[in-house]
Amino acid sequence: MVVCGDDGLAHRLAAELRGVYREQVTLVVPPTGGRVHQPVVGRARAASAALRGIVTAAVSRGGNGDHGDPDRELEATEPTEDVLAEAGVDRASALALVYDDDETNIRAALTARRLNPGLRLVLRLYNRRLGQHIEELLDQSAALATGGGRATGPDGGEGSTTVLSDAATAAPALAATALVGTSKVVETDGLLLRAVERDPPRPGQVTPPGLGTLALLSATSNDPAGADGSEDSGEQGPQLLPDAAAVEAATGRGTVTLEQVSYSGPPLPAARAGVPPFGELFSRRLRWSLAGLAACVVALAVALMVVTGEHPLHATYVTLLDLFAINEPALDQDRGPQILQLLSGFVGLLLLPVLLAAVLEALGTFRTASTLRKPPRGLGGHVVLLGLGKIGTRVLTQLREMDIPVVCVEADPEARGMATARRLRVPVVLGDVTQEGVLEAAKIHRAHSLLALTSVDTTNLEAVLYARSVRSRLRVVLRLYDDDFATAVYRTLRAAHPDALTRSRSVTHLAAPSFAGAMMGRQILGAIPVERRVLLFAAIEVAGHPQLEGRTVGEAFRAGAWRVLALEVSDGEQGEGTDRSAVSGAGGEGAGSGESRLLWDLPDTYVLRGRDRVVLAATRRGLAELLGRRTRQAANGR
Repeated sequence: MVVCGDDGLAHRLAAELRGVYREQVTLVVPPTGGRVHQPVVGRARAASAALRGIVTAAVSRGGNGDHGDPDRELEATEPTEDVLAEAGVDRASALALVYDDDETNIRAALTARRLNPGLRLVLRLYNRRLGQHIEELLDQSAALATGGGRATGPDGGEGSTTVLSDAATAAPALAATALVGTSKVVETDGLLLRAVERDPPRPGQVTPPGLGTLALLSATSNDPAGADGSEDSGEQGPQLLPDAAAVEAATGRGTVTLEQVSYSGPPLPAARAGVPPFGELFSRRLRWSLAGLAACVVALAVALMVVTGEHPLHATYVTLLDLFAINEPALDQDRGPQILQLLSGFVGLLLLPVLLAAVLEALGTFRTASTLRKPPRGLGGHVVLLGLGKIGTRVLTQLREMDIPVVCVEADPEARGMATARRLRVPVVLGDVTQEGVLEAAKIHRAHSLLALTSVDTTNLEAVLYARSVRSRLRVVLRLYDDDFATAVYRTLRAAHPDALTRSRSVTHLAAPSFAGAMMGRQILGAIPVERRVLLFAAIEVAGHPQLEGRTVGEAFRAGAWRVLALEVSDGEQGEGTDRSAVSGAGGEGAGSGESRLLWDLPDTYVLRGRDRVVLAATRRGLAELLGRRTRQAANGR
C-alpha cells in the first residue's frame, strides 16, 4: 500500500493500514519544512506530540511489531512520476492520494494509472461532481490499457478508482450530535442509518429491541474524568457488536441500538427566487402601518354610509376617491360629509409615505435575496455552526437536508461555504467568533447546540468555553485536529460540565477508516463513532468470503467483529426464505422501480448465497479479517 499526502490524514491512514490491516505501507510526505502545519494549542501541545513520538520510537526499538508506523517513508515535495516509481506504485496493490489540493491528487492519479493499470486508486477530492468524472475517466483508462478487460493488481483485486472526501465522510458524525432526537447517523446515496444511545433500563422496564444492538457503552460512563471509551480499557471500554448473551449480562450499561433504517427523503425544495414570503417582503412596522391605514379607510367608509345612507359599495368608492384627492369638493353638502372628506384627504397624505416605504422595502428585499440573511428575531432551538470551510459546508448541507434550523458564523466573507449558505437561505453572522458580541448575534443563549468546526483548534476551544459560560447546559461539538488532544478536551469538559453533552472529534480519526476500507477494496457506507471507537458500515458481495457464503445469517455473525444487517435485492429477484414485504415495513424501499432494495430483519436461518450483496456492521479489525488479506500475505511470504 502506498499513501501520499501532506497533512494528518496521510499519517492516520498509514497507521490504520499498518496497525489494523497489517499491510506493508509506504508513506510519501513533503519534507519537514514543506509540510502543511496544522494549528496547535501552545507549546504544551507541541511538547506533548514530541513526547508521544519519543515513546513510540522507544516502543518500536523494543520490538513491538503491532505499531502503526509505516514500513517505509519517503520525502518529496510533489508526487511526480519519479517519486511514485520510487515508492513502488508499479508493484503496489493500492494507492491513496490524500493531498489537500484536488489538482495535485488528480495529476498524481493520472500518472499512477499509467504506471500500473491494475492499481486500486483512492483519491481525496472535495468537488464531488468532478470526482464522479475522474472515477469514470480513470476506470476507462484502466480498461483501455488492458484491451477492454479488467485489470488486476498484485493481490488479485480489480483495479478501481474510489473518490472520497474527508469532509463528507466526517460530516454525518459531526452533524449527528446536533440533531433533535437523533444520536448518530450514517448517510450515503439516500440511505440513512440511525443509531440511538439508550440509557440502562430500569428494573422491570422493557426496552424495545429495535433492529439490533450495535454496541454496549463504556462501563465508566459515570466517571467523566476516567478513561471513558478508550480502546485499551478492556472490559470497561465500549463493546462493539456484542452477542445476545453479552447484552443480557451487561446490566447497568447503556447501549447503541439500530432503531430505524430508512431512505432519506428528497432534499428541501429550493427557495423561490422571485417572490419572497410576505413576512420577509415587508418589515413588521410597515405591515402594522398598512393595517392601520386600511382600518382607517374601512372606518371612514362605514361613517359615510351611516351619515349619507348610501350603499356600502358606493360609500367605499367615494371614500377612496376622497383618499386619493380625485373627488369633487363637498361644498354644497352637509357638514358630516365635508368632515369625512377632510379626514379622508388627511389619511391619503399619510398613505403616500407608507406606499413609498413599501416600494423601497420591496426593492431592497429583492435586491438582497441573494445576499446573506440575518438571524430572525425570536429564533430559538437552532444549531450555531462556526466555520464555513469544507467541513462546515458539508455539515451545513446535511443539517438543512434534515430540516434543522442553522445559524452560521464566519469571519471570511469569501469562505468556501458562503455560496451554499446563500443558496440554502441560512442566516450568517460575519465576524470573528473570538470577538465579543458575535456569538450573541447568533442567538447562542437560545441555541440548542454549537458546532465549532473552524480550522483553528484554539478558536474552536475558545468559542466552546465562552458559549458554555453563556449557557452551561449547551450541547457542544468541537473539531480538533489531534485525536489525543480531542480526547483530553472531551474528558476535561465532561468533568467541568457533567450535566451537558460534549463531543470533541478529530476529522482524520473519523475519515481514516473509510479511506482505509476503500484501499482494501470495500465500499464503505459510513462510520459511526461509539465513544472513542468506530463502527463501520459496508456493502459487500458474499461471493469469495467463506465466513459468509453458504452460512446462515446466525452462523455468519461473529461477536465483536461483524454482523449482517440487511440483504440487497433487485426488482425481479426473489430471496429464498425472506419476506419481501419487510422492505416497506422497515422503511427500506428504494427510490423508484428498477432500483435495488434492502431487506432488514433477516431471519437467522436465511442462507447467504454467493450472488447476494449484504450490508453489514463491522469493527475495523473485523473488516480486515473478513477481507482475508492476511491469508494472502502469508501465502505470498509478505
